[in-house]
Amino acid sequence: MDQQNRPTNKTEEALSDYKHGMGAFSEHMPELAHHFNEFSEKCFDEGALTQKEKQLIALGISIVAQDEYCIIYHSKGSLDHGASRDEMMEACGVAAAFGGATIFLYKLKGWIHY
Repeated sequence: MDQQNRPTNKTEEALSDYKHGMGAFSEHMPELAHHFNEFSEKCFDEGALTQKEKQLIALGISIVAQDEYCIIYHSKGSLDHGASRDEMMEACGVAAAFGGATIFLYKLKGWIHY
């Protein structure tokens, strides 16, 4: 990569890494990568839910999954589709509540004896 196209921050670096990984996937499994990309793109088409709502859902799922690349990708997607900071923070809060509930329901159950 030449100096002009180098990532300038951690977000750009993560997106560049993701694109590089997807490029390798596409190179080694072109047909599967094509179908995966086609399916993924179709899932984010406008429908009963707006693209913004779909990006916010994906952001929440990314947080629960602890997937750094997807958190960055869907944060950017949320912003690109007009999500406000407050909308993104609420989506993150719901994700944290959902993901945190797992700790209480499964993890602590074995540690705390009534």
